[in-house]
Amino acid sequence: MDELLGRQMPHSIEAEQAVLGSMIIDSRCVGDVLGAVKASDFYSSVNRGIFETIYSMFTYSMVTDPVTVLEQMRTNGVWNDGSAGYILELVNITPTSANVMEYAAIVRDMALLRAIADTGGDILNMALEGTGGANTILEAAEKRIYGLRQGRNSTGLEPISKILIDVYDQMTLAAKSGSKFPGLQSGLDDLDRYTMGLNNSDLILIASRPGMGKTSIALNIAMHVAKTSGKTIAVFSLEMSREQLAMRLLSSESFIDNKKLQTGRLSTEEWRKIGTAAAMISGCDLLINDNPSLSVADMNAQCRRLPNLGLVIIDYLQLMQSAGGNNKTSGENRQQVVSDMSRMMKIMAKELNVPVICASQLSRANESRSDKRPMLSDLRESGAIEQDADIVLALYREDYYNKEVEHQNIAECIVLKNRRGETGTVELKWIPEFTTYTSLERHHQE
Repeated sequence: MDELLGRQMPHSIEAEQAVLGSMIIDSRCVGDVLGAVKASDFYSSVNRGIFETIYSMFTYSMVTDPVTVLEQMRTNGVWNDGSAGYILELVNITPTSANVMEYAAIVRDMALLRAIADTGGDILNMALEGTGGANTILEAAEKRIYGLRQGRNSTGLEPISKILIDVYDQMTLAAKSGSKFPGLQSGLDDLDRYTMGLNNSDLILIASRPGMGKTSIALNIAMHVAKTSGKTIAVFSLEMSREQLAMRLLSSESFIDNKKLQTGRLSTEEWRKIGTAAAMISGCDLLINDNPSLSVADMNAQCRRLPNLGLVIIDYLQLMQSAGGNNKTSGENRQQVVSDMSRMMKIMAKELNVPVICASQLSRANESRSDKRPMLSDLRESGAIEQDADIVLALYREDYYNKEVEHQNIAECIVLKNRRGETGTVELKWIPEFTTYTSLERHHQE
């Protein structure tokens, strides 16, 4: 018992004091330190109060030195009779501010160790109580561990001053990148102008009637992002096998008819093109899972383990299993299940902090209208789908309904909902033999 009472959580008072001393003797390092540690990383409540004082001073562009920090501590109500002596001690025991980031790293590591210990205790308690069943507890445990790895507190309140600093950093990073859009580029420039690219934490829905090519456009985007970003792309195909997807990718990248590829009867030149395309595709970090009985929780758990994740593709929504694996089909129940899954996908996009693209079927409601262009209400089992999605794209081709139309294979990508900008229609070129969508401008150039 004495041994248990004497055990302390991991911490380094010396490192905490060195960080604070460095910030007091050299105000130039304050901004760097604030980006590396936060107040809750400090084990000592006294040190935490001083850090919060310096944080507020930095927010108001005040210079830090022993006198100004003491005065601000009085204003913030964290001053006591020993504060002056302690501040002097911090200054005297800090040899130089040059190593402040090393000190900060120690403070951060100790805070992470404490968080791991807390999480481990909570997981143990959940397992002993057994509330909700093993799968529910496993999912909760994975979320907690993933949150630690990402360095995010999913339940904490953040001050607006900190959020504004993060927003400023994002804007600066976007400006330095030289990209036309803040998000990942889809390869369809006209569409990116509407959506501002594929942005982190966005849920993007691509909806169409069967055969319009929603899988194709999702694969086109996945391949372009994989080639241009260097990120890992996770593709969950609940309908088509991974071999079928690979065949489509080969066709679109080699510009050889998909039907011809399936026969294998190719000329020497075509085999050379296939080899070149295969080498290029193999060099991309594209991962495919074609298990047809996956739930959103399963996908989330697999994606959490990918360190360089950039984009998630799901094809398609109505084929997904509910969290419990019970894929109800009765009208009202199924609508609730799909609505729950769409909400879980939005939460997954926020947790993973990457764009999630999900294909979805449209109902037959548009078939009875004279203008068969899709509307938001045409989403099958819509429920909360259109509410959860940040962007909803619908594919429409006039020649799908009218074979005699003058302009064949011209598709409309209708932006039905767009939290990042305006709605409207983007014209794309559909190339059926290569199962590929391209922008009209790019198609004319090729």
